[in-house]
Amino acid sequence: MPELEIVKLTKSFGGKKILDEVSLSVEKGDIFGVLGLSGAGKSTLVRCINGLEIPDGGSIYYQGELLCDNKTRISSAKRRKIAMIFQQFNLLEQRNVLGNVELALEIAKVKDKKIRREKALSCLRRVGLEEKAEAYPSSLSGGQKQRVAIARALALEPEVILSDEATSALDPETTQSILSLLKELNRDLGITIIMISHQLGVIESVCNKVAILDQAKLVESGDLSDVFLSPKTDIARSLIYADHVTTDLNEHHFIRLLFDGNTDEPIIANIVQDCSILVSIVYASTKVIDGKVYGQTVIKRPKDLKEREKLKKYLKLHNVEFEEVKSNGLE
Repeated sequence: MPELEIVKLTKSFGGKKILDEVSLSVEKGDIFGVLGLSGAGKSTLVRCINGLEIPDGGSIYYQGELLCDNKTRISSAKRRKIAMIFQQFNLLEQRNVLGNVELALEIAKVKDKKIRREKALSCLRRVGLEEKAEAYPSSLSGGQKQRVAIARALALEPEVILSDEATSALDPETTQSILSLLKELNRDLGITIIMISHQLGVIESVCNKVAILDQAKLVESGDLSDVFLSPKTDIARSLIYADHVTTDLNEHHFIRLLFDGNTDEPIIANIVQDCSILVSIVYASTKVIDGKVYGQTVIKRPKDLKEREKLKKYLKLHNVEFEEVKSNGLE
């Protein structure tokens, strides 16, 4: 049974569809990334999950029970199992760090001040900020503020954390430290994480599954390695291969070599040596996913028919996945 199941979710604002029958299934323990350009519907999706928006149609189920639809609002008891962290931290400047974390417990009507304090300190310890308990947000760095926000999210012992662009306001080094912390919480506490981002590096560094939204629709979804290794749609290719520099090669054909994390051989060098074919590399990219190297190398297709056939036979013999594409298939 999925931890969270979204079925044909729709949402419109001012007559414009923001979500168009989006369906997702998130398993317990997943770090599930939702990727897309600005305006694709990512934040609206997460706001429907946590009850900040009510969908126009469709349903959301949490551990097999109805969480919300267009008639049923999320209950307080269930809401506490789903926490959220935001891009702008949402800390109260007039409260110190400890008070900001305790706020979640106050809202949940935990009346015992000693219990609130001990719980808040435990959460700050978990995120490495216990020594900042008496400090105020104005004295903290961006990364420290986000750690306080994560500690606040942990206060009610959630089973799901929603991260809405939680690292996009941070520098690269701080981003990595926050992502490492989230991965640690997922590993040590078994918390399911749904990570909304337009940053490819964020998704590929921590997620095990991914969904891609485009213009309100879900266009691709699955294991991160499958989607990133072989994207099926134009928007997925443009997001995943965004670092590709397009050239004026529209009349040329190419061969894309795909690497699935199990190959550690110098394929290009072997082709040159074993096939006596000169290889012209147009583009190459690798990504580390779940500790394995995935990627692609795009080469010009040999003009000579015999060389093309020899190359294909060689690739098949050595179990190298490949496809023939035109330049617009690389963009």
